[in-house]
Amino acid sequence: MMAGLGQHSRTRWRTHLRSNPRSRGRTGPRTGPDRATLGVIGLICAVAGFFILSIVLGPVSVLLGWLAMGRRWNSGSPALPALVAVVLGVIDTIFAIIRITTTAVAAPF
Repeated sequence: MMAGLGQHSRTRWRTHLRSNPRSRGRTGPRTGPDRATLGVIGLICAVAGFFILSIVLGPVSVLLGWLAMGRRWNSGSPALPALVAVVLGVIDTIFAIIRITTTAVAAPF
């Protein structure tokens, strides 16, 4: 007796009866870097900002960390690299501004 008429098993029939898809958060197209990658890249920019181009890499790391946190400051559980990227990026930017102002004040015209 042919029970399934070409179907694989009973569980396949049960999956069609579900009212919600398995992946609730990923309904749209998945293009571009994900949040974890943005957080790691922001962290790398923040650490590199302590050594070179801190006036550029500081704000870049803040932006990437903010995007990695989902563009919200009050997200439930922010990823640690994203949060560290934001904090170190702010510190980089403040140190760069202090360095630029002290150099401008100390340099004679």
